[in-house]
Amino acid sequence: MIAALFLAAAATPTAVDAEYAFARDAQRVGQWTAFRKWSDKDAVMFTPQAVWARDFLRDKKDPPKAITWRPSASFVSCDGRTAVNTGPWFGVDGKAGGYFTTVWQRERQDWRWAYDGGGPLKGGAAPNMKPRIQRAACSTRAPGPPIAPPPALTAKQARTTPEDNGRGQSADRTLGWDWKVDKKGVRTLRVYLWNGVRYAQVLYNEIPAP
Repeated sequence: MIAALFLAAAATPTAVDAEYAFARDAQRVGQWTAFRKWSDKDAVMFTPQAVWARDFLRDKKDPPKAITWRPSASFVSCDGRTAVNTGPWFGVDGKAGGYFTTVWQRERQDWRWAYDGGGPLKGGAAPNMKPRIQRAACSTRAPGPPIAPPPALTAKQARTTPEDNGRGQSADRTLGWDWKVDKKGVRTLRVYLWNGVRYAQVLYNEIPAP
């Protein structure tokens, strides 16, 4: 029974697998087509204020050539169903363009991204060739105070609120994140993992105004 469980876990795609597949699809079917294919119905993007991805991407035409990207770090909940990936992205000329951060959530075998953001070269994660995976502790004790769920935003609020903000957590409460965009377009993202004793900040993005 235990061996079967390990085999099942090994066969389940990870968020890193999903990120690579997402990036391959951008080259195969088109950049924005791939974004639509892999997005959650309530996914958020930034322009620089928060917008619903479903609205932003609806009529967006694919560029002649897509950018490329790859994960260099992945922060994963204890249950393995939620993860935050980050890594470098490259322009169509192959030159480094900056870094991305993507929040992924899995339902059964299907991964969908719920947050997509990024920033300039400065401030991103080190571009490791092999992704570094950090998993939350699976403590038998209750993992401290619960992280508040993300506040509900209407489509109008997502476009017009002077200071947008949102929060999320994994179902097992071992991975949490929050983001904020001020009225000038400066955005921050914080990611926390439960380490068995407390929530430790494992990722911080600060994206300047465009």
